[in-house]
Amino acid sequence: MNAKPPADSFDRLGLPPALVETMTGLGVTEPFPIQAATLPGALAGRDVLGRARTGSGKTLAFGLALLVRTAGKRAEAKRPRALVLVPTRELAQQVSDALEPYARTLGVRLATVVGGLSINRQQALLRTGVEVLVATPGRLTDLVSRRDCHLDQVRITVLDEADQMCDLGFLPQVSDLLARVPADGQRLLFSATLDRDVEQLVEEHLHDPVHASVDQVAGSVATMDHHVLNIHGADKYATATEIAARDGRVLMFLDTKAGVDQFTRHLRASGVRAAALHSGKSQPQRTHTLGQFKDGEITVLVATNVAARGIHIDALDLVVNVDPPADAKDYLHRSGRTARAGESGRVVTLVTPNQRRDVNRLMSEAGIRPTVTQVRSGEQQLTAITGAKRPPAPVKAATGNAPFRGMGSRPGRPAKESRKAAEARKAAEARAAARVRKGR
Repeated sequence: MNAKPPADSFDRLGLPPALVETMTGLGVTEPFPIQAATLPGALAGRDVLGRARTGSGKTLAFGLALLVRTAGKRAEAKRPRALVLVPTRELAQQVSDALEPYARTLGVRLATVVGGLSINRQQALLRTGVEVLVATPGRLTDLVSRRDCHLDQVRITVLDEADQMCDLGFLPQVSDLLARVPADGQRLLFSATLDRDVEQLVEEHLHDPVHASVDQVAGSVATMDHHVLNIHGADKYATATEIAARDGRVLMFLDTKAGVDQFTRHLRASGVRAAALHSGKSQPQRTHTLGQFKDGEITVLVATNVAARGIHIDALDLVVNVDPPADAKDYLHRSGRTARAGESGRVVTLVTPNQRRDVNRLMSEAGIRPTVTQVRSGEQQLTAITGAKRPPAPVKAATGNAPFRGMGSRPGRPAKESRKAAEARKAAEARAAARVRKGR
């Protein structure tokens, strides 16, 4: 069954006046398409299947209905009334932060349980009683197995970024957790894509859902520009460094944790305020780093795919794939960090000659027609597309273009360099040294 024609304002959705007042105070006055399409059905208690890209407003699409329908129902110790399952720690915190002011207005107690943080504190929090629990599948499974959390009184269950949970191997855990939730409860499932695993969840756990789909082609966002920059392999390090030195923030993706750490150290040595984000960092470290990036204390966030989902950063206008992603789905998730909620953004992918065929296939599968440009470090064309500039501190020639893990070489091994590549690298280093001497 399809959703009713969407409302054009939150006032018309039947939300409590106190909640609308809080939303207005926070500048939330007009619903995004996914919110307008799903809130009426969700508020009425219907199951919902929502398809929308990340950054389209899904959190409030399910969160407002969940809070309104849970308000006034006190939870017993260890027995939440509503459950939100998300794939990553960062997304769990983002959901909690987004819903907290509205939960406070409605008198709903909200808690977050994720791995990487003290399970003892989370156990104590559950013993006090919480109405809404935001959780990652792994940590919630641990708490359930320890009998620190019981799901027999959950009336509303949300699966956010369901495709990502399946991609990360959480399908068995998610299925087991859903089997513990009363079968007659409300289910809301949101996903950017509906592949086989997600369809299995829909068939097994949703009942006559309201369907809502926005942004049919996840990558074709009108406010997002896509660029492929064809570069020489030996010039990749210098090109990425100049982009990182731009004015304004930039999120840069590399394949490996070692590559992220090495490139971050290089950027710092070059005078660029950069920080690394990957699964090797503790949760407090990751939270602190994201806070610094959002606040502008650091201007470059260098990350692996751990940051490709669930991170909302206002006014982030540039995402750079220093290493091209493995497939179309990863590309769309990385791209979704910019051009969020109607803002504009640009996605740039650095491509060496031996990567062109794979990237062409990836773009085709993603439904993307990028602007393709051949560039070199130090050129005006690179600056015009990315805002690239010379880094604050000149880089020593010995490290300027040295190959490193995570940027086209195998992890843990230096890449072999052909004679032609070596000559190109030395020429690039000479150009960089000349620019420094000229004060460019």
